[in-house]
Amino acid sequence: MEQVSGTFSRYISEFLGTGILVLMGVGSAVIADGSIGALGIGLAFGLTLMFLVYAIGPKSGCHINPAVTLTMLFTGHIKLVDAFLYMVMQLLGGIAGAYIVYLIATGKADFNMVVGFASNGFANHSPGGYSMEAVMLTEFLMTSILLMAIVSTVRPGFPLGSSGLVIGLVLAAIHLVSVPISNTSVNFARSLGTAVIEKGWAMEQLWVFAVAQAAAAIFVGAMYRGYRYCSYKMHAI
Repeated sequence: MEQVSGTFSRYISEFLGTGILVLMGVGSAVIADGSIGALGIGLAFGLTLMFLVYAIGPKSGCHINPAVTLTMLFTGHIKLVDAFLYMVMQLLGGIAGAYIVYLIATGKADFNMVVGFASNGFANHSPGGYSMEAVMLTEFLMTSILLMAIVSTVRPGFPLGSSGLVIGLVLAAIHLVSVPISNTSVNFARSLGTAVIEKGWAMEQLWVFAVAQAAAAIFVGAMYRGYRYCSYKMHAI
């Protein structure tokens, strides 16, 4: 997942990768939710991420998620300027992907935004009616699990070529747990994209996902640094 290219194309890769992830994942929720359910949505997100890790990983590291970029910044795998540009491109990509889903969905005569646009929310806007606290805790935990899976792939000795499979399956499993709670975010670019289309309450509740995911990035980054420090001390003895 660590970026290896030094050209501007890596920023474009982050834009395209995030857009494709939102197009496929949110598209499955908005267009086919009634027929595929949480399992289908989870597989759409997970399999798409798996593909993208192998497709753009060598170019940009395939972060396509601001929480991933923050974690890589905290752990020293990316520079501050690159992290900023990555996140800008991810947010723009998320909006672009969601807008394409909107264009497709509105091509159906009975499409109605009142039914929802798979936006992430809590209370009355949670699929299962979960509270703000429950949604925030879920997003923190699920984002942390995703980030732990990702940082494990950049450690020495991790089997080469297995990162996409591991990360994709973890993301799919996360959706099985959290779709009924928050419609599953674990990616602020995904949340922003649908919120920009839905507007209103979706934009008002965005802060919950930003806070939970930023906290998860700090938590996992601190864990990673603590693990590296302890490993260094043990080898020094």
